[in-house]
Amino acid sequence: MLRVLAVDDEVPALSELAYLLRRDARVEQVKTASDSAAALQDMVQMIAAGERLDGVFLDIRMPGLDGLDLARLIGGFPTPPRLVFVSAHDCAVQAFELEAVDYLLKPVRPERLAEAVRRLAAAVAAGDGEAAPDDVIPVELGGRTKFVAQQDVCYAEAQGDYVRLHTADANYLVRMSLAALERRWGGAGFIRAHRSTLVNARHVIEMRFDAGRMVLQVGEQVLPVSRRHTRQVRELLVGQFR
Repeated sequence: MLRVLAVDDEVPALSELAYLLRRDARVEQVKTASDSAAALQDMVQMIAAGERLDGVFLDIRMPGLDGLDLARLIGGFPTPPRLVFVSAHDCAVQAFELEAVDYLLKPVRPERLAEAVRRLAAAVAAGDGEAAPDDVIPVELGGRTKFVAQQDVCYAEAQGDYVRLHTADANYLVRMSLAALERRWGGAGFIRAHRSTLVNARHVIEMRFDAGRMVLQVGEQVLPVSRRHTRQVRELLVGQFR
């Protein structure tokens, strides 16, 4: 059963969101806050009291400390709750950068909220460092937002402050670190093969040694495995068939 906090400065929207959440049998407790300061105070009190908080349903555009700023502060907690953004504005890419479980557009439809609760429950059940099995990444493309499914990503490559996601037929640049992506997808079959490469084990066709170094055949690409990661990669790839 989930224990959540809903945060929105618009009272009607907050009341409706809380009402819908309380109707969901998977939600045990719903607390509300009308601004970021009140939300922070509530969360600090819950931590001090040893209470569990599984998720925060968070509006983005709020006066003073906005939802994105609050989310960054929450990320610094010892055990941060999962985030679900709820907004009338398209901020899906920023939401993913902050490792949100889901992103809802207002007005929130009950069936779409139910899906967000399902994703939140899956993320909580999976534990830290693991993602829901149907996770997606929003990517901005010329004013449009494309959602790239986790299972379609063959491997991810670090490029400075960005990550390039490679699928079978395209690649996409996302502003986030490879370490953040590994934390999010590490429990879903993604393996660190190199300091700059994260590989989806489901797309590995072949593992072999070439001139004394391990390489992985991923689609048409041959990706080197660093000596530091060789043993772990071998154990993880072989272990998945046991």
